[in-house]
Amino acid sequence: MPINTTKRSEEPELMDDFALEGEILRDALDKIASINKILGGNKVTIQGVKELIQTLPKATEIKILDVGCGNGDMLRTLADYAIKHDLNFKLTGIDANLYTIKYAEKLSQEYQNINYLCQDIFDEKLNQQNYDIILCTLTLHHFKDEEILTLLKSFDKNANIGIVINDLHRSKWAYYSFEVLCFVFGLNKMSRQDGLVSILRGFKREDILKYARALDQKNYSLNWKWAFRYQWIIKKYERQN
Repeated sequence: MPINTTKRSEEPELMDDFALEGEILRDALDKIASINKILGGNKVTIQGVKELIQTLPKATEIKILDVGCGNGDMLRTLADYAIKHDLNFKLTGIDANLYTIKYAEKLSQEYQNINYLCQDIFDEKLNQQNYDIILCTLTLHHFKDEEILTLLKSFDKNANIGIVINDLHRSKWAYYSFEVLCFVFGLNKMSRQDGLVSILRGFKREDILKYARALDQKNYSLNWKWAFRYQWIIKKYERQN
């Protein structure tokens, strides 16, 4: 059956079940992190952070929140980057799945500047916390358009410097390419199913521009990056000066 990518799919993913736990979930989290790293996904987020902090003094403490942090791979990558470049990052990851958070904590035991919270990102408590940069890597596509606008408003309110969104480009090429990756990486059934659904829930450029207009965002950059994803950087630091 031909794949239709005209509109975003609203089909749920298995990983959207916050009560999910166990070996299958752990394997899925690890495989997602590995594929994202191998295909350059981590670099897309790192580049966004670099762009937002390039004019700040190196000694500045920068509080970064990773929304939907998964197994914490992105935060550990940022922590390593901070060490290498003598930067002062204070890193927080949130996820609504307690098993996922406990696993991320286990993998991050050696990092003193990373902490995790089990929290629903729609919880009002998030609006009471303030960060310099908010990251959203491969998470935004899990939500419907109206929920995305709510989240983006919350991010905009709580990020002092800016927001980096790194998410999937919805396309037939991405879909069929992922089917090949499933075979190469030996992904389990859940990872394969969720990965394909994720692509169909991903974005076209017009979708993101629509969100930007709805939020009256003007100071941002939007770029297509390999492999089949968009990097959306919303800058607030310059907007305030």
